[in-house]
Amino acid sequence: MDIQSIKNRFGIIGNTPALNYALQVAVQVANTDLTVLIFGESGVGKEVFSQVIHALSARKHSPFIAVNCGAIPEGTIDSELFGHEKGSFTGAVDSRKGYFETVNGGTIFLDEIGEMPLGTQARLLRVLETGEYIKVGSSKVQKTDVRVIAATNKDLLEYTQKGKFREDLYYRLNTVPIRVPSLKERKEDIILLFRKFTADFAERYKTPSVVLDDDAKELLINYPWPGNVRELKNIAEQISVLAEDKQISGKQLSRFLPEVKHNLMPVLASGSGNVSHAEFASEREILYKLFFDMKKDVTELKRMFVDILQNPQRAASAAAFAKESLLHNFAEDDVETVVSPVLTQPSQPVLLNNNRGDIQDHEEVEESLNIMDKEKELIIKALKKHKGKRKDAALDLGISERTLYRKLKEYDIND
Repeated sequence: MDIQSIKNRFGIIGNTPALNYALQVAVQVANTDLTVLIFGESGVGKEVFSQVIHALSARKHSPFIAVNCGAIPEGTIDSELFGHEKGSFTGAVDSRKGYFETVNGGTIFLDEIGEMPLGTQARLLRVLETGEYIKVGSSKVQKTDVRVIAATNKDLLEYTQKGKFREDLYYRLNTVPIRVPSLKERKEDIILLFRKFTADFAERYKTPSVVLDDDAKELLINYPWPGNVRELKNIAEQISVLAEDKQISGKQLSRFLPEVKHNLMPVLASGSGNVSHAEFASEREILYKLFFDMKKDVTELKRMFVDILQNPQRAASAAAFAKESLLHNFAEDDVETVVSPVLTQPSQPVLLNNNRGDIQDHEEVEESLNIMDKEKELIIKALKKHKGKRKDAALDLGISERTLYRKLKEYDIND
């Protein structure tokens, strides 16, 4: 059977070389029992390829079942695939056959294989290697003769590196890989697909067929189609039902297409060179928080040093706060080099000449060198001055409220 006949039989539209190659591989591998891994973005039609392989194989008269691994709860997927014995878990009032028993002799299509739990992956590997499995709650080994076709829109090799997918299972499934191209890689097929979908919907809803002008065709072709063929079909149905004028212009079409959001943030590179959207968003949020905290600390430090020039008796408390703030962003040894001289030197008043604004000679004033005593004393004075209002006291001390709370607990000060 040639490629065009297969397209007609299974309703596959398009002539992109990548699509034709994927179909050619499916035809060649169909009459074997090799395990096939179909990969591609969500909505490209991976299940259709599994149906092609089964229909052209020697198992075509045996059962075929498609199982979405991502739609089955983790606690029940073993029972669904391999069956269970009566009483094997709460709610197991009867024994049950699993898919590998009911589809014996046929083909099972495991969609979203990347969502399969690791424990179930180990059971599946045993089936692929030996054709054996054990029902949940049983100790009896059973045999099955099922061809497995798997599909995923994830990078399974990356998943194996992160410990989310078994490496041995990945290589066992990937005996014959088939890559289904995304719609943005099949731009020459977009108009053909849209015309087919709108013709089908016009017949179904008894309405005139939709006709696109040149601007609308250009817009349709250049849209990125993140949902691929599935999204294109949905848009075609919306237009067929909702558009009063079936002569569609680019402006009219734009009302049905979702707004494309372009991410202008710089891309963070990982070791593998592939960063998922979730990982990127998480790292970006961490950076934002880091920059915000640094800016806040720098602002507090500026205010603190200005306050020191006017109130030198606060130097010890301020230096301790400075050390705490700097430790968030710098190595401890570096902070000690900068802050320790301040902490170990006696507090010395600094006299300002209001007329000239420069620092004058001063006399040393001997006082206690115990930093903790001095800091405790300053905190108590500040609280008394502001009648126990912690926010005002912290502002007067040149530290944050959070630091003041910690100091109150540390020195057992009851305000």
